[in-house]
Amino acid sequence: MQNIRNFCIIAHIDHGKSTLADRLLEITGTISSQQAHGQVLDNMDLEQERGITIKAHAVTMNYQDPELGAFVLNLIDTPGHVDFTYEVSRSLAACEGALLIVDASQGVQAQTLSNLYLALGHDLTIIPVINKIDLPSAQLDVTIAQIVDLLGCEASEILAVSAKQGLGIPEVLSAVVRRIPAPKGDPTAPVRALIFDSIFDTYRGAVPYIRVFDGTLRKGMPILFVHNQKQYQAEELGTMTLGRRPKESLSAGEVGYIIPGCKNVRETRVGDTITGAREPTDNPLPGYKLVKPMVFAGLYPAASEDYTNLRDSLEKLALNDASFTWEPETSMALGFGFRCGFLGLLHMEVVQERLEREFNLNLITTLPTVEYQVTLEDGQVVLIESPAKMPVLSRQVTVEEPFISAEIITPAEYFGAIMKLALDRRGVYKSTEYLEGNRQTLHYDFPLAEVIYDFYDRLKSISRGYASLDYEFIGYRQSDIIRLDIMLNGEIVDALSIIVHKDKAFEWGQRLTSKLKELIPRQLFDVAIQASIGSKIIARTNVRALRKNVTAKCYGGDITRKRKLLEKQREGKRRMKQIGSVEIPQEAFMALLRVDDDR
Repeated sequence: MQNIRNFCIIAHIDHGKSTLADRLLEITGTISSQQAHGQVLDNMDLEQERGITIKAHAVTMNYQDPELGAFVLNLIDTPGHVDFTYEVSRSLAACEGALLIVDASQGVQAQTLSNLYLALGHDLTIIPVINKIDLPSAQLDVTIAQIVDLLGCEASEILAVSAKQGLGIPEVLSAVVRRIPAPKGDPTAPVRALIFDSIFDTYRGAVPYIRVFDGTLRKGMPILFVHNQKQYQAEELGTMTLGRRPKESLSAGEVGYIIPGCKNVRETRVGDTITGAREPTDNPLPGYKLVKPMVFAGLYPAASEDYTNLRDSLEKLALNDASFTWEPETSMALGFGFRCGFLGLLHMEVVQERLEREFNLNLITTLPTVEYQVTLEDGQVVLIESPAKMPVLSRQVTVEEPFISAEIITPAEYFGAIMKLALDRRGVYKSTEYLEGNRQTLHYDFPLAEVIYDFYDRLKSISRGYASLDYEFIGYRQSDIIRLDIMLNGEIVDALSIIVHKDKAFEWGQRLTSKLKELIPRQLFDVAIQASIGSKIIARTNVRALRKNVTAKCYGGDITRKRKLLEKQREGKRRMKQIGSVEIPQEAFMALLRVDDDR
């Protein structure tokens, strides 16, 4: 174990984690120059295109130090986005040290702080690394001062590298073997292994990625998942480079994979403990919790005959993503579909894009909502994640909505504009901290519903990309929440209903009705578009009817001839309105997702 080092890379989004991982793989000879390409560990098409890490990736490298000899380095490259914080925390639990990457041109950002606090909470050794020092906009001295102020370390302990150019990479490896402690554990004790990630292999089933803390896992031994009490057999285990390398055993301190012959990735949840079935541990590893979806949206096939394909696709996708939940639901306007739960808006976008690409589906997505707690007259508390399930106002006693604690780091010149944005989104101001380099940290409590739509985009827009956001869920608080219904010709369209705060209901009603007026095609009769709260109409607009000129054939003569024709036309339109139905184009549902663009 003295020659093993387990470490991960943590950073804010786009600070160069994956690029640094690529250089480490190259310099240790784990990949050849022919295999090298951008983001080697990010093997998903979406990860390559967006330049982000969605899944944690683990790799084992062999490193020969000129003075200390041979080492086995286990690297875990973690996601940077706030949606995947739980995955980051489990990755940190599998390590003894972390490389904290900071972009020389942007300095310390919100997610940098968040991940740092997570790492310090796991008592990890932190090696600060400043990346992108080759950029013309790099502010090396300012960034060093920020890190010294943040960590309380010496400036000489901070490594300056350019992952893209390969500058300073040998010094990073040297620091890893010298500063990060060797793993501790007893190879003869009962087995305790932490699952920090899990993928699904079409041929082998669920493949958990594990860090062994105590004991020795051997091929063929019976194993037990502590939290769900399921027993399996270790069909195969080993370490990971760019592929799987089977071994006969994994001992305390090692990182690798295990194939238990399990057909469902939900049974190999991140954070669970694997132990021996014959000699189970009495002390499972701490920190296991079920990941709870925060954002909910309806997914419907654009063509009803694709419903079965969508269900099969969701089943396959859920095999690779245990944090994604789904259940069938029916809409009067959209037919059969599914109510899906996501970790956040980015997670939702990724899932939707993967469904459309990998399974060739055309989907309609309803407006995302969060989960509300509604207390009814009889004292029953129900969880509501869909506007269609919201009880009528007369049955409700209180409605509670989820709140988050947000941390916004911004240059001082954007302070006022960001405070105005926070006020518009019902933010509760907490405090301000002043940082090095004329920057400030704002602390706010926000309703989650106000943040999930376009808050991050608006924040980046008004701060020209310099402000950064991190948040965490803190609980439920009572609010004046109501359901806003959209009616077409007096009939409620359930797929267009939304849950909003009472103070914003009129503004939302006006915006939705005017937006729908532009999108719904004209019929042969007037179409009334109304926004209502219960039985009270708060906004209305009309789509005017198409009108044929029935009096064109009248040349002169008495006015009663024209009146007779117009009266006949009016009567026909009245009858048509009673039996006619309004076709809602797909663009109307998509427009709801962009209705905040004019804010």
